[in-house]
Amino acid sequence: MKEVYILATERTEPVSLDLVREGFEGDEVEVVPMDGGRGFTVKSGEVAIEVRFEARAEPIPVDEELLSGSDEAVEALSKARGYYRIAFEPGKPQASVPVFEALWCARNLQGHAEGVLLDLTASKVHDAADVAEITELDFDIRDHVNLHAVEAIEGDTPLWVHTHGMEKFGARDVEIFHLSEEDLNAAEAFINELCTDLAFGQGPEAHSAVETSAGDTFILQPSEEARVNLLGVPLDTFEGHEGLYLTVVSTQGRHNLSELLKPYHDRFRQEAPERSAYLRDRAQKLLPMFKARDQRKGLMEPLTFLARAPFEVHPEGDGESIAEHLWLEVVGWEEGKLLGKLIDGAAHTTEWRKGAQVEVEEEMVDAIALGREGRPLDEEEMMTLLNAERPM
Repeated sequence: MKEVYILATERTEPVSLDLVREGFEGDEVEVVPMDGGRGFTVKSGEVAIEVRFEARAEPIPVDEELLSGSDEAVEALSKARGYYRIAFEPGKPQASVPVFEALWCARNLQGHAEGVLLDLTASKVHDAADVAEITELDFDIRDHVNLHAVEAIEGDTPLWVHTHGMEKFGARDVEIFHLSEEDLNAAEAFINELCTDLAFGQGPEAHSAVETSAGDTFILQPSEEARVNLLGVPLDTFEGHEGLYLTVVSTQGRHNLSELLKPYHDRFRQEAPERSAYLRDRAQKLLPMFKARDQRKGLMEPLTFLARAPFEVHPEGDGESIAEHLWLEVVGWEEGKLLGKLIDGAAHTTEWRKGAQVEVEEEMVDAIALGREGRPLDEEEMMTLLNAERPM
């Protein structure tokens, strides 16, 4: 068993086992007491989650330099004196299963003992709303890993970027060397894609060439092999990071990955202002017909109505915000508002998550699209469909 999460609360006595059992009522779960009632094991299928409670006079020690979370959550962690230590066997029976069983267990406890959840592998602090979203919405690897950028050498590409948090999935953390500041967004997108596969036990085998979603190839090497080829990186760079990693290298074993990351840079390029203006004007002009056609869509009709709108995100925490233009699937309309479900999450933060239910003022819609049976309609097909809604 590996201790992965700590639920930190100001309570200094554990929640009764009866309340814990009530939280799992209706589920095929067995709650077995241990440690004289100050702990329990949650058994569900092949997964066992061990939970032990302890009270302390002082807060638990944490590495504040790596810690991430809202100011309120971090402050709540510092005030806590009661701790539920949550442990499981990583990677069994499938990499993501025990992680989510543990999160549901923590969510159950948070219903009775207000507190925050510390992910020990990723140094992330989640409040109760975070845990609810993580367990209910589409999987987002950014909820589970922390990316850490360290200046390892001098020059134009000095950064060593690596993850913390993959250990709870029974996998090694991932690292890339020789990155520039301009590479960070692209590297994050690539690493998130790779770690998502690893978290579901679908990652590439070490030493095997594998394709990215953009069609380029790379190899994962165990860090104890890959770091031998690094030049000019002082050994003290890795102090505090003594664990084993998977290192991303080219198919030739090189650490220069500029070509590999090029397609990921494109995801963060701003849309041309002329294109944005055209899409917004078209969307607003067609919106009445778009809305009318959606509202009379047949129950089994294979049409998907998509809209795009700006959403405010804060890449630097609570500081300056930027607008990300996200697509959502329309699920309804209400008094000048479009109701929908996000089909892509924010690229820069997890403030707006894939699968989240959102409301958008109709005048904020800046692009629309239609799909049929999973295939996007081209401009001519969409116009033909929507023109049928024009009044005679």
